[in-house]
Amino acid sequence: MRHRKHKHQLGVKSAHRISLIANLSCSLIEHGRIKTTLAKARALRPAVEKIITLAKKARATDDAARKVHYRRLAIARLRNKKAVSKLFDELVDQFTGRNGGYTRIYKLALPRLGDAADMALIEFVEEAPKKKAKKKKSAAKKKKEDPKAETEEKADASVEPEAVTEENVSKADGTSSEAEVEAVTDETNDSDSNEASSGEPLTESK
Repeated sequence: MRHRKHKHQLGVKSAHRISLIANLSCSLIEHGRIKTTLAKARALRPAVEKIITLAKKARATDDAARKVHYRRLAIARLRNKKAVSKLFDELVDQFTGRNGGYTRIYKLALPRLGDAADMALIEFVEEAPKKKAKKKKSAAKKKKEDPKAETEEKADASVEPEAVTEENVSKADGTSSEAEVEAVTDETNDSDSNEASSGEPLTESK
């Protein structure tokens, strides 16, 4: 009988439950905050806090053998070496000043749509260090990296403007050029010679 043996059963067998808690713990260590059901969050809290205590013991001791021992215990529970190394090497510093209570649970207002299960957020009390955002590359660096842009700029600079000619100036100003004036004078001379050949008397102006 299970008298006075209250644990979070989660409606699954022991092997399934151990794997579930291990996976949730690895996700919490990796992201710092996860969203899950309220029952799973309450089952995860004592498990992950015991592993954080192992990390604090490993940081406090100077014996190399004890450090390896605590790390191996954590690997046996989490089954993920990357998560253990992140916890023991990076995240443990933010828990050195606290004596328990490393996580907090927020109950969410809206239940899950499928089965109406109560949802919750579980996160570390201390904020995890944020990664620095990558700076945007400047325009000068982009030009150096893109040789095509430089060649296009050089090609645009090599194109010379149109030569300024008398015809262009005359069209722009609305004045006639010397060639057009000569053509008009030639036409008037031809018309005078044609009238003289026809034999009509030319009147002189007084």
